[in-house]
Amino acid sequence: MVGGGPGAFIGGVHRRAAALTGQFELVAGAFSSDPERSQAFGQTLGVAADRSYGSWEAMLEQELALPPDVRIQGVSIVTPNHLHYPVARAFAQASIPVVCDKPLVHTSEQAGDLLRIVAGTGSLFAVTYNYTGYPMVRQARDLVRSGVLGEVRKVQVLYNQGWLATRLEGQGNLQADWRTDPRRSGIAGAVGDIGSHAENLMTTVTGLTLEAVCADLTTFVPGRALDDDASLLLRFQGGARGILTACQIAGGLENDLSLQVFGTRGSLRWQQETPNQLDVFPLDGPQQRWMRGSSALSSAAQSASQVPGGHPEGFTEAFANIYRGVGETLLAQQEGRVPDPDIAQFPTLEDGARGVHFIEKTVESASSRQKWTSAVWKERSVHC
Repeated sequence: MVGGGPGAFIGGVHRRAAALTGQFELVAGAFSSDPERSQAFGQTLGVAADRSYGSWEAMLEQELALPPDVRIQGVSIVTPNHLHYPVARAFAQASIPVVCDKPLVHTSEQAGDLLRIVAGTGSLFAVTYNYTGYPMVRQARDLVRSGVLGEVRKVQVLYNQGWLATRLEGQGNLQADWRTDPRRSGIAGAVGDIGSHAENLMTTVTGLTLEAVCADLTTFVPGRALDDDASLLLRFQGGARGILTACQIAGGLENDLSLQVFGTRGSLRWQQETPNQLDVFPLDGPQQRWMRGSSALSSAAQSASQVPGGHPEGFTEAFANIYRGVGETLLAQQEGRVPDPDIAQFPTLEDGARGVHFIEKTVESASSRQKWTSAVWKERSVHC
């Protein structure tokens, strides 16, 4: 692991999720930019002293010097955004599989560079858009892709949080400090932090290709350097329309992420705060409530459920399903077999690169006087 040291939120989530799969063991890490803190923290996690490194550069160099059956078999990058690119690039060049937190990098140029490197090495690269790990999100995807809703006409994805309704940055809140700092977070605030999740959720479930965006970005909290509210109108190839909201100043709300898909034969709705259910609204018939754990679900949704129905699963289990997909893929490679397609599912480097493009086009649209900004992702010809 690179990052995820004292005071970090997402590093602990990654560690718990990976451990929950039973496929991974944390054996090495550079957990902090402070060498002494990094080494001390690693040992609190049970990492051996000689593999609790003072820097990620030292970890890469010294791990590569170890025999192949001893060195790390993958790296999890959980640093603030500005470090994703140099770390991911170095490990990908060394053909070490990478699991990287989102958003992938700061620019499409950086994303394109990673795509070219991974295309050359053939090494695995995953991006942790963790909401796609929920069983009922996979069920929603399978319903939409199988035509149950008919032709998709409109998509609405809303991601509302209230934790940045006041100016927490500069008050000792490490998460607020780096997430609102353009040098570390990138060119966008709410759009990059949670809007990128919304875009990935929308695209994963519907399979639609974004064509154009009309965006309004606002910074409501005085003194804040990046947007804390975003309202987007979307146009997709084929004629479908969409609305995307990413708001971090929705006072009192916690993690209010919801997705609605409207089709010619019906609609569906999924909400992250009640993740074990999926509401489906047929055009001619009664409302249906699909529940996680049901034998009526798609095989992918059933495979993503870890416990029987009636026992709630949540955020950590969904995150673990991303790691489980990575683990299944790597184990299948080692064992010379075909991975189980229902398990070996995770957001790819291509998903991450498309997400970076989406952030850039949203910011471009918000600063433009044109009503619509072209947002078609043209990197599809460069496949990892």
